[in-house]
Amino acid sequence: MTGIVHDAVIVGSGAAGSFAAEDLTDQGLSVLLLEAGPEIGPQHFDPSRKPKKPRPIHIAERAAATLGGQPVQSRAAFFRGVLSHLYVNDRDNPYTTPRDAPFVWIRGRQAGGRTHTFGRVLLRWTDDNFKSKTRTGRGVDWPISYEELAPFYDEVESYLGLYGNADGVESLPDGVTKAPAKLTPAERHFKASVEDRWPERHVIAWRSVAPEPSRVMRPLRAAKESGRLTIRYDTFARRVLTEGRRATGVEVVDRISGATSVVRADRVILCASPIESVRLLLNSASADHPGGLGNSSGQLGRYFMDQLPMLAMGIYPPVTGHAGDHSQPPDPFYDAQGGIFVPRFDAQDDPSQLLFFGFGQMQPHAENRITLDPRKTDRWGIPVPHIACRMRPEDEALLVRQEEAFLDTVNGAGGKVEFLGSPRGIREWGRGAYPEADPLSRFLFRRFFGRVMVMGAAIHETGGARMGDDPAASVLNRWGQCWNAPNLYVTDASAFAGSGVSGTTLSVMAQTVRACRHLALRRTQAGAGEALVAAMTGRAGSQGG
Repeated sequence: MTGIVHDAVIVGSGAAGSFAAEDLTDQGLSVLLLEAGPEIGPQHFDPSRKPKKPRPIHIAERAAATLGGQPVQSRAAFFRGVLSHLYVNDRDNPYTTPRDAPFVWIRGRQAGGRTHTFGRVLLRWTDDNFKSKTRTGRGVDWPISYEELAPFYDEVESYLGLYGNADGVESLPDGVTKAPAKLTPAERHFKASVEDRWPERHVIAWRSVAPEPSRVMRPLRAAKESGRLTIRYDTFARRVLTEGRRATGVEVVDRISGATSVVRADRVILCASPIESVRLLLNSASADHPGGLGNSSGQLGRYFMDQLPMLAMGIYPPVTGHAGDHSQPPDPFYDAQGGIFVPRFDAQDDPSQLLFFGFGQMQPHAENRITLDPRKTDRWGIPVPHIACRMRPEDEALLVRQEEAFLDTVNGAGGKVEFLGSPRGIREWGRGAYPEADPLSRFLFRRFFGRVMVMGAAIHETGGARMGDDPAASVLNRWGQCWNAPNLYVTDASAFAGSGVSGTTLSVMAQTVRACRHLALRRTQAGAGEALVAAMTGRAGSQGG
């Protein structure tokens, strides 16, 4: 056990953890950051490892990863063998699901977490998400509104430097961008066709951030340069330690040696991603918190969600040839970034190719939940999560509407959808899926698609430790503070009360900054109160002497 007591300890160094580290060190706190995996740098992103002519379905790469211990990770929709080292080993890190409710849990354990494998698309959420119950009669209202989060969206976007445009779409508020995002000729034609035919539907360029040449996110770099951050790599949290209603530190395990130790801190911030943070809270059960830390309401682990996934591809005959997107500087390792997004609404002479991934808003349900499996542990002897995430009738009905709206939009704008697949199954027209691939790869793609396109495939998990205004019906308050331990904050997407329809990452970053400002303010207020008490009792004068 270390004798050092840090001002704060952060669990996880991904999108949430990086911003928590930057914000807290910037406000003068001494911070310990726990990262379950190794340090990552440019040497882990070797361009020479990229295949010169990648195959469209990557069957061989997925098979190799499966044999190497990644049977789940290789099912990620856009898995590439060159990125396999940025995903976990499933043999070391198992989990369980009900037999009738498969869930694909895609994750990475290294500095930066999944920021090395996500699409880098950063889109705002609106009160369609935060006030869903009020606006639609479905879902749940969050204890915060878009207006409260908007300044932090501004701050994060300005800090990262987004590529995007002012689109003026009510259901997807404009962000702060540093440079425009371009559309290819096919995308421009598709945008015009859709918006001319359906004025209420919009097609916009992605708002995204370029890869970091240093392979370390800017906020984490800034935190390291502050001199107030200590990072322990290959160290993962086993449980949060408490004394009554106060978190006192974290029991940790060394990934290499398996040795257990304790780190102490005045505040604990969980940024490990929804399933891991909930698992950690459940594993932190004690005499004071018998059902798990934060579970006095019985809500811990409940209302877990992903978004409803859908994969589609086809052609766009009105425009021929291939054109890349050069909005961002080229990166030697990652492929060029770019694409289009259709917000919610009630170099050959061949046609341009279409590839879409759809996201539908899953409704919160109490029985979609994370629990601990009493019979299974990971490589280090820690109970693993049991993930139960089923589509309910309202989700299935939405997925039907989602598919039909997509077909209506693309085919109605002059495109030809040739493949559409979701948890509901596969539909094909014309040439079908991946017509340029070899017959065996196409057969295997169809054969295993049902194992890939299940819940979890969207990789936009939310909930499990949701925030609310009522301690009896939530785990956290509106700031992300645990009702049962106010010096414990949870700022990843487990705090979210709804699932949304676009990526979670920007909202995670903004909410993390918002929560850390609140944490620092409370610390300042507590310090002022202590100084006042000291002055009133005469201790300030004696200390001053």
